[in-house]
Amino acid sequence: MTRHILPHGDWPRLEQGWVWLCGAGPGDPGLLTLHALNALGQADVVVYDALVQEEILDWAPQAERIYAGKRGGKPSPLQRDISLRLVALAREGKRVLRLKGGDPFVFGRGGEEAQTLIQNGIPVRIVPGISAGIGGLAYAGIPVTHRDVNQSVTFVTGHDQSGQTPGSLDWEAIARGSQVIVIYMGMKHIAQITGALMDAGRPASEPVAVVTTATTASQQVLETTLGTAVEDVARSALEPPAIICVGRSVLMRQVLDWQALARGETPRNLDPLGRGDAAASA
Repeated sequence: MTRHILPHGDWPRLEQGWVWLCGAGPGDPGLLTLHALNALGQADVVVYDALVQEEILDWAPQAERIYAGKRGGKPSPLQRDISLRLVALAREGKRVLRLKGGDPFVFGRGGEEAQTLIQNGIPVRIVPGISAGIGGLAYAGIPVTHRDVNQSVTFVTGHDQSGQTPGSLDWEAIARGSQVIVIYMGMKHIAQITGALMDAGRPASEPVAVVTTATTASQQVLETTLGTAVEDVARSALEPPAIICVGRSVLMRQVLDWQALARGETPRNLDPLGRGDAAASA
């Protein structure tokens, strides 16, 4: 039975031998879903990633904790070993919570883990989470869609299984076809990515935002452009994890930086897109 006070309802039980793959959201513990909170109160063991905050794990005081974080450029457990560990824990009759930053199915390898579990006869439940590419940018005051800016948004990863810039991505097609581009795990290869986008015709003056440790107390936001991003990132000494946003929606931060407004600051520009009253009244 859950140890947490949840609204009345028929909340699902995390049964013995089951694995729940849950998204922990982008960082702020308040962005956890109620289903994930329910799971934390029932789990025998929590297998968690590097981006899961300690405050979230504290909601499972009864559970064994197993760290399974994967961070670029640092020693990390192999994905196959993580998946097989989940299988083994479930076969021991444990109530297993696999807790992953953001959403488990958005560049989180949740699909691979779920596939391995099902292939081995382990029952699973998928609990989506708020992805950093949406929630993290929202905390920075950047909407991934705005009707005066874009009717499309593309989410891409900045590196593949080898740690290199994905060779399967058609940067020219992405540059032409998507008004706003959100890049996960792109800090290491920001020079190649910005270069590819400009080679494909995106202007060097196009706004770019880099948001690190999004939604946490240590969140930092760098506003730059495609042409100056590499130099500005190097000068800022920002470190991953980071979300990179390319497109005019970045300009909306000039008016929608709600955290700055809460500190008593005034908007830098009430009409950053230069649309006047027409856009507001449309």
